[in-house]
Amino acid sequence: MGMPVSVEIADSSAEENMFNEVFSYFDYVDGKFSIYKEESEISKINRKELDEKDASADMREIFALSEKTNKETKGYFDIKTPEGKYDPSGLVKGWAIFNAAKIISKAGLHNFYVEAGGDIQTSGKNEKGEPWRVGIRDPFKKDEIVKVIAVSGEGVATSGIYERGEHIYNPKTGGVPKDVASLTVVGPDIYEADRFATAAFAMGADGINFIEGLRGFGGYMIDYKGIATMTSGFKKYIV
Repeated sequence: MGMPVSVEIADSSAEENMFNEVFSYFDYVDGKFSIYKEESEISKINRKELDEKDASADMREIFALSEKTNKETKGYFDIKTPEGKYDPSGLVKGWAIFNAAKIISKAGLHNFYVEAGGDIQTSGKNEKGEPWRVGIRDPFKKDEIVKVIAVSGEGVATSGIYERGEHIYNPKTGGVPKDVASLTVVGPDIYEADRFATAAFAMGADGINFIEGLRGFGGYMIDYKGIATMTSGFKKYIV
């Protein structure tokens, strides 16, 4: 996935094998969906060595979810790049974090977070018995935090120029949005937050209005002038 993954479990009953299981799952996802690995399933599909109808169940699920998101965002989410290749990373990361969190939850653990490349699924409380705190980095000064939010059970996703630079494009124009530097979305889970954060970022400055219109979501946008705009649903999370 080309990014760090971290897991923290605050429950005292957590055992080391749980961490191993989670990281093994991320290895599986990376091996299947990475566009940087020649032998990944998505790379074989892009080279037309594997037909989409013959793909694995997980791959077919990602294609179906991507099509669903495309329709829900009126075409602003598209895993097909301008070059005609598939890059499902805008959906796979949140989907994988969400599934990893379910692995932990099914083991009977309740207080934890799973984070990959700045996108986070939270559950329960931290070791102090408080909601998990998540910092939003300044997209221009990446060692500085501009906002801290408190969440418990929600997913937090940020699309922007942090980890991979300018990598999100507007499917309708083929260009990279130049009026938004970062967009953070808080949603009911990380899968939902991540896919809508990606689509909203592709919309440019109007993306924050799209998030405003989603029930149960909050958004925080920083434009290229460093000016921040938040939705009405975001304010309740600010520490």
